[in-house]
This record gives sequence, C-alpha cells and structure tokens, in this order.
Amino acid sequence: MSLPLAVRPVVVTRDEGADGPLSRELRELGLTVLSWPAVSVGAADAGALAAALAAVRSFGWIVFASRHAVAAVLEQLPAAPAGVRIAAIGRATALTLRQRGWPVELVPDEANAAALVAAFAARWRPEDAGVRILYPASSRALPTIAAGLTQLGAQVTQVEAYRTEAAPLNVAACREWIARGAVAAVTFASPSAVAELARSLGPEDFQRLLSSAAPVAIGRTTAAELRTRGHTAVIADPATLHGLAVTTLRLVQTRD
Repeated sequence: MSLPLAVRPVVVTRDEGADGPLSRELRELGLTVLSWPAVSVGAADAGALAAALAAVRSFGWIVFASRHAVAAVLEQLPAAPAGVRIAAIGRATALTLRQRGWPVELVPDEANAAALVAAFAARWRPEDAGVRILYPASSRALPTIAAGLTQLGAQVTQVEAYRTEAAPLNVAACREWIARGAVAAVTFASPSAVAELARSLGPEDFQRLLSSAAPVAIGRTTAAELRTRGHTAVIADPATLHGLAVTTLRLVQTRD
C-alpha cells in the first residue's frame, strides 16, 4: 500500500549535496527530500576555453547557459572583457554574473535555449551578420543555441567549459522506494538528469517511478526530454530552482 502524498518524499536529481539549493528550498517548504543525483558536473580540459578567452575581445558576445559555465570562465577571466556583450539564460545565471561585476545585457523571459535564440532574433539587425559569439558550454550541450544563432548569421564558437557525466547512484535503494510507491514527485533540472536517471534505473523502473510520482521539470527543454520517454511533466513557474521547489509543493498539495 502506497503512502499518502503528504508524507512521501520528493526526489532531487541535481548534482548537489544534502544541503544544496534545491534540497534546501524544498525542505524549507516542509517537504522531505531524497537525493538521487543522476549527473555530476566536473572540470573539462581547460585548454580550449583558455585559447578562446585569450582572444575574447574578438567576440561580440559571450553566451552563458548555466552557472557552471560562469564558474569555468570566471576562473580564467575574473573581470568582464571591455566591449564584449553578455547574454545569460536564467535569472540565477545572470545574477551570478552581476554579483561578480559582469554586466548582463540580454536575459530571455524564459530560461531555455530556444528563448535565448528568439531574444537574439528579436533584436537582430542586418549589420549583426557575422558577429562572433563565444558559447562556453557543457560537454552535453544540445545544438539549439549554436545552431539557432548560426542560422541568424552569427559565427558561433562553442567551447567545452565543463563536463556533465553520469553520477554513481545507489540504484538498489532507489528501486526500494519505487517498489513501495513511496515517492511524491521527481524534480529534473536538466535534460541530462532525465536521460541519466532513465539509464541508471532502466526503462521498466523509470516508467514505474513516474507512473506514481509526478515529474517536475525546470523548463521546456527538460520537459521535452521527459516527453520523448512518454511522460508529461509539470513545468516550473518561474523557471528557477525556487520556482521548481514551489511548483513541486503546489503539485503535491493539489494531488493529495
């Protein structure tokens, strides 16, 4: 017999410790948290990024899609380069840059790659053709940003700034929770987390998990990854970790 939703825990698949930002937000809202890190973030070979940053003033823009990319760049380039405009996906990424003194000129209304490309398209002028854009990215970055900006007429240099890899997961413990139907919701903060949790659990247990636990995605790209596996996610509003936590709480309360 499964537990009532109100006392079931919520799964966090982000690469964060027990007191990480999403876990902390969920606990402050009164929810119990299970940490199932599906992916880990590590350092990439710094050579390619260093080479790009050595010529940073030749770029018109730098595009940041995550705080991990910000950390990798600022480790090598603490001060914002003069004359280079900055774009960021998500308010948290923009805030991290601004706190370090980097002015952010473009932040799309929605925190996803398609919205960033659309924001560039809305302000694109004929004289922007050929502008060079540096995109420090994850090793698993989807082609949306580079392809979209290239289609507009930009010259995009995509450089691996950090690596996103599978994290060691205690699959046996996860399967015990799944077998008991004891999870209220599963939060996903990236498409990679969806893919790696599905791979680690296997298709049968992943299906069993999300047949009883509600998937909650931080944005449309993550929701699309779930949709390819047959699951419709509730999308966080707003598309931030705080929004992910609040949306999860509302969902659990609604379904209870």
